[in-house]
Amino acid sequence: MEKMNRVNTISGRTMFCHLDAPANAISVCRDATQVVVAGRNIFKIYGLEEDGFVERLNLRVGRKPSLNFSCADVMWHQMEENLLATAATNGAVVTWNLARPCRNKQEQLFTEHKRTVNKVCFHPTEVNMLLSGSQDGFMKCFDLRKKESVSTFSGQSESVRDVQFSMKDYFTFAASFENGNVQLWDIRRPDRYERMFTAHTGPVFCCDWHPEDRGWLATGGRDKMVKVWDMSTNRVKEIYCVQTIASVARVKWRPERRFHLATCSMMVDHNIYVWDVRRPFIPFATFEEHKDVTTGIVWRHQHDPYFLLSGSKDSTLYQHMFKDASRPVDRANPEGLCFGLFGDLAFAAKESLMAGPPSVGDVGRKTYPGGDRRYPIFFFKKPDVTEQFAQVSSALSVFESEAGSSVGMDWFINTAQSYLLSGKPFAELCEHNAQVAKRLNRLQESTTWTMLRIMFSEPANPSLSTNHNLNKSGNLPLVNSFSMKEMSAALNERNKENRQDNIHSLETNLNNNDENEETEGSEGQAEYLFGDAELDDDDLYSMEHDNQAAEEPEYLLPQEAFPLRHEIMDHPSAPEPVQEKPESPHVSGSEAESMCLTPMESISLISVSQLLFSPHLPPKFFCPIVKEMLCYYAEQGDVQMAVSVLIVLGDRIRKEIDELTQEHWYMSYIDLLQRFELWNVSNEVIKLSTCGAIMCLNQTSTTLHINCSNCKRPMSNKGWICDRCHQCASVCAVCHHVVKGLFVWCQGCSHGGHLEHVMEWLKQSKHCPAGCGHLCEYT
Repeated sequence: MEKMNRVNTISGRTMFCHLDAPANAISVCRDATQVVVAGRNIFKIYGLEEDGFVERLNLRVGRKPSLNFSCADVMWHQMEENLLATAATNGAVVTWNLARPCRNKQEQLFTEHKRTVNKVCFHPTEVNMLLSGSQDGFMKCFDLRKKESVSTFSGQSESVRDVQFSMKDYFTFAASFENGNVQLWDIRRPDRYERMFTAHTGPVFCCDWHPEDRGWLATGGRDKMVKVWDMSTNRVKEIYCVQTIASVARVKWRPERRFHLATCSMMVDHNIYVWDVRRPFIPFATFEEHKDVTTGIVWRHQHDPYFLLSGSKDSTLYQHMFKDASRPVDRANPEGLCFGLFGDLAFAAKESLMAGPPSVGDVGRKTYPGGDRRYPIFFFKKPDVTEQFAQVSSALSVFESEAGSSVGMDWFINTAQSYLLSGKPFAELCEHNAQVAKRLNRLQESTTWTMLRIMFSEPANPSLSTNHNLNKSGNLPLVNSFSMKEMSAALNERNKENRQDNIHSLETNLNNNDENEETEGSEGQAEYLFGDAELDDDDLYSMEHDNQAAEEPEYLLPQEAFPLRHEIMDHPSAPEPVQEKPESPHVSGSEAESMCLTPMESISLISVSQLLFSPHLPPKFFCPIVKEMLCYYAEQGDVQMAVSVLIVLGDRIRKEIDELTQEHWYMSYIDLLQRFELWNVSNEVIKLSTCGAIMCLNQTSTTLHINCSNCKRPMSNKGWICDRCHQCASVCAVCHHVVKGLFVWCQGCSHGGHLEHVMEWLKQSKHCPAGCGHLCEYT
């Protein structure tokens, strides 16, 4: 009755007050009448009145306030109403007694930590017990009746982010660390933790014990997730997971509501969210009053679920009334749509919308009116009268793709594994990828790669000549080019065989150049013929009729090579002087033109035939078309093609597409690759990316903190021999031999060995092969 009366007397409204400086943490006293606000430049106590906040006491006293007043965290004792503790940025832990008659309320000062203290926590039932966690990786337990710590706990990590005493277990506390681990300790055993598990993929910034369920622990981290763990079993089990939109800085269970907890973000997001962990996708309630990042949240009373206090970097202190919170679920779309990896389509909507008569499009639809257990979607849980969400009965329809249909994703996997994105010249990459697409019956993609090769290859590269001729299949080649030396050598060899036939052929060809398209050296064939690579008569005949309309204007251009050859015809005596010189080789007019240009080492034939301009369009001309093509593929859902072309083209097209669009394509493709477990391909795409947000995915920390399997102490980075016990740490727990290759170990007990041996052992037993009794798991 005392608790109920106390709760009933709490009243108020949504209100706020301006602070002198940004707040880092807040804490409320036991009777919910006062709140303390602490930060780097503020340390004050405010009274909670009906009309608003009233400043009661300023604890920053003295002419020259020391760094002991620069607070990273503050805690008000829930047993002793006059006792406070703060964590200072200089590594000090300070206790404050509000009952002292002097202005300076500081009572105890502990300076054992070497770096910033991130968290302090009083024992919920023991008055004189205080726990601290620091950036130096140590946790210390203080007895306030003594002048120094009574126990030191080494987390063997870079930093301790949070420490919390269990609400139900007197001797247990939890600690969260920078490396993503959470440890459970017994205050009676400071030499070794009781349990450790990896909770998040990045730093774990906060944790909080459930006030009612003894074994529930909520954690929040940089990976934007809030996870609820069941610690009451032999094996730690994740029972709920909430995905937020920013790093989670604080998490607090809501009083009198078993499934509700409040969170705030460390950056970007200024709102405070209250989540129902059973529905992790939409917040149950949102408080949107703060204009900057929220740094501290606390429920006003441990038995009152309707008032929440918060401090922020915007230098405001708020009291939020729960009835004034916005409800995102009221604005949410009540329908869901999702594609499966292999083409299955799931659609969920209100039962009233799905209860109509079957239509033609319903063929192949498989309906799960009560929800299929294979699909863990929260729409289909049975109605619960205690739940405060709107009771909406939904139905799920699954459209399954037929086996062997084109909707399957085998082509995606084969293409991702077979495509070449780097390591070869551009033309070879395009040619290879075109063949891969053609082999998988993706003709449009194959043609796209071929056209990219045509548009962006350099015309003066002789190494590509043998692969880029027009073949009988109808594929267009690149505009060919070759060196003048090669041309001269070929013509010289031919003239040695029959000089008179060559001269006669030259005269005939020059007189009939408008009729005969096979004239060697003419503009019509300058793009397709060189050396011995000539076309058959059938190919040329088919080309004339297919491309006649497009080719006729080219022969009328005044700057072609024909006027130069007619000039040779006007002087028929030109070849005779050549014949009179026995030491000179007999050359034709075409060859003479070639020989006069031999000082140029390698020059395109087109540049010889057309001296005034080049017939090749610059690559920039095609960039708008290629950009439109990439957007088309992305809009059609084929981000694989968009990203592959983007990587292969590189700087040719990258500047034409804004970086946000590129990042979106990359993230979509990488997500697909990882869903299909194509880790190597995903890593290659990340490595070849030029977007900063994508490249950083491969640059995360890979620091490993290794403990000796014998003495359980941290090892140095000098080698595999422990400095303390002088034993080799890399001994296989199964075969007892030194591991010289791949070594795998358990993060819980530090025992391990050969990968094959450990995997074989864990197939038969879950207990550690070293006999320590730990339940190991290999995932």
